[in-house]
Amino acid sequence: MDPIVKSINSKRRKNEIITYGMVTAAYVILEILMKAGALSSHLTGLLVPMVYYAIVAVGLNICVGILGELSLGHAGFMCIGAFSSAVFSLIFQDSIPEVPRFILAFVIGVALSALFGFLIGIPVLRLNGDYLAIVTLAFGEIIKNLINALYLGLDSKGFHVSMKNQMALGLAPDGKMLINGAMGITGTPHDSNFTISIVVLLAALFLSQNLIRSKQGRAVMAIRDNRIAAESIGINVVRYKMIAFTISAAIAGAAGVLFSHNISTLQATSQYFGYNVSIMILVYVVLGGIGSIRGSVIAAAILYLLPELLRGLNKYRMLIYSIVLIVVMIFNWSPKARDFRDETLAKLRAKFGGKPAKEA
Repeated sequence: MDPIVKSINSKRRKNEIITYGMVTAAYVILEILMKAGALSSHLTGLLVPMVYYAIVAVGLNICVGILGELSLGHAGFMCIGAFSSAVFSLIFQDSIPEVPRFILAFVIGVALSALFGFLIGIPVLRLNGDYLAIVTLAFGEIIKNLINALYLGLDSKGFHVSMKNQMALGLAPDGKMLINGAMGITGTPHDSNFTISIVVLLAALFLSQNLIRSKQGRAVMAIRDNRIAAESIGINVVRYKMIAFTISAAIAGAAGVLFSHNISTLQATSQYFGYNVSIMILVYVVLGGIGSIRGSVIAAAILYLLPELLRGLNKYRMLIYSIVLIVVMIFNWSPKARDFRDETLAKLRAKFGGKPAKEA
């Protein structure tokens, strides 16, 4: 192997271990605090949403940071994973035990999200520019509105579907309402918890970071940097873009599964799956550092919890939140701030026993 490539891979593996260690340490600390009763019930309830938004940010960073394509519809992929898995769990709630049922629901949610990502990518990823952003934005809104208008029921005769109202289904007395239009799904089994969410986050990190180190990941980054040069050396541009985008959509679907199995009533509202949610996830990616998987997780955790932690400051909390966003943006993207950060980290490594970097 080329010494340069070997050195880069070694550095990436070290960063991966640090990322896994940070997530595991945060989980252990929070579990200890929860068992000790040091966390309020409100803050405890925010932990699972914090983790699944971090998972979506990891998925979106594959698309934006690694692939170099802007997607504004990852809330739509999350919506597909949420509703498909919730419908499955509701149907087999009484016939399949909890653990295998959730695993099957998880696989179904991820698979359908990946399928829709693949189908959207077929026409769009052959083009250049902002077409993907426009199509994914439209896709997210279409999916949300379709589910809001969908009525789905199940009885002894099979499935019944209508786009009018619940009465138009004609369900038998033994029938079960699965999706009730804008009212969504009620009674989804509460199979998701903080531990399961952390496991899924670690799996998403493992998948994304191994993709970056793989042959396919290097091809994707070559396409991102220079599409024409990548084509000239025989890289199948559409194929590798499809791989990255499908994986990105699948990870968003996994977050949707966690979301749907963490609440009792699931609705396809703008609050959960709208355009603003996709923008919020994009903010996590940008502020965490485009292409930095670890940064996406840290940014999602901090920026999701910060407004809630500042709620006691009443009307000043959003002002403080905005100031934090500006400071983080400057810290991540200003050349002088980045140099200061790198110098500080180098001094800390040297102070605590790290080896100084060799000069080129």
